[in-house]
This record gives sequence, C-alpha cells and structure tokens, in this order.
Amino acid sequence: MERAHLTEHEYKITRSDRESSNGHKAACLWFTGLSCSGKSTLANYIEQELFSRGIKTFVLDGDNIRKGLNNGLTFTEEDRKENLRRIGEVTKLMCEAGLVVLAAFISPFESSRQSVRALLGNFYIEIFVDAPVEVCEQRDIKGLYKKAKNGEIANFTGISAPFERPLSPDIHIETSKYSIEQSANLILEKILPKIKLDN
Repeated sequence: MERAHLTEHEYKITRSDRESSNGHKAACLWFTGLSCSGKSTLANYIEQELFSRGIKTFVLDGDNIRKGLNNGLTFTEEDRKENLRRIGEVTKLMCEAGLVVLAAFISPFESSRQSVRALLGNFYIEIFVDAPVEVCEQRDIKGLYKKAKNGEIANFTGISAPFERPLSPDIHIETSKYSIEQSANLILEKILPKIKLDN
C-alpha cells in the first residue's frame, strides 16, 4: 500500500496526560562517543538513579538493538545512518509514551545526530561522552580495538572509520578526568531540572 493511503492514528491519551501521570516530562538522553568511552556505563548508572527517584525510564543500547531490531544492518556508513534513523523513530515513540529514554550509541556522524535532534525536537538532550582513543583502548576488555588494528574488524569507529565530534552537545563529559559517579552526578544536575514538570 502506498504512503498516500496511510492515515495517522490519533491517540486519546496524550503525552501530556502520560507525563502528568508519571510526574515528570519525557526526554531522550542521547549518549554519543567512541566505543569504551563510558556511554553504556553512564546510561545504566543514571537510569538507576532516575528510577530510584520514581522516574519512568528505559535504556536503548547499541549492541542490544543490533541483535534485535537492526540485526540485518552492517557497519557501512549507509547502514549506520539507517541504524540511527530507526533508533530515532523508536525513541520518539517511547518519548510520546512519557518515558525518559537513555540512548547509548556511538552515532559517529554529525548529520545523523542532527537528524535525530530534528526528529525528537525538545525531547533530545545530546551528551558527548568524551575520552581519547588511547584511553578507550585501555578500557577495552573485549579486545575490539586490537582486533580492529589487526584488520579483523572493518569500519571500526576511531580506528578504520571516522568519529565526528559533536559541534554543540548539550552536555560534554570528559570521562578520562572524572569517575563514572562524578560524571553521572554532573549530568544529573543538568537534566533533572529539564524533566521536572512545571508547577
């Protein structure tokens, strides 16, 4: 069936209704950075802190999405962009459901991140998890950087594929200078006021 024949369904329960019920605003915390920079670790730590405060959350992680929803995509530039397009659409639905979504993805291209920002609008909070590639290599317990340098993994970001540093992230955290707890607390200080419902 052609798109021209599609009709968007109108929901009786709105996002505002769901936010009021949850007691907080919806948001997307988009963690971008090199592999082993600390994205997933931070996302999971922050989710626990938010959850303990009664905030409705969900973590979307790169490896998990690749094993399910996007298991047919490769790591070419074109497929990476499609990977993020799909994730952006899923994230938008979850935000419309009133959740705080913590999305941890390398997302190496500025154009893809800007497309997700345009799709999500005010939901989107970009967090650049910044660590030098040398530090990421030291943290790499899976040995992915070594395999990439040996030619065993193609299109590996930071080695054989580029990472475009965010031009204007909402939050910039240098995880080589701060512990996970310190980094998480700095992020929480900035995002908690953003998801608080207006009185």
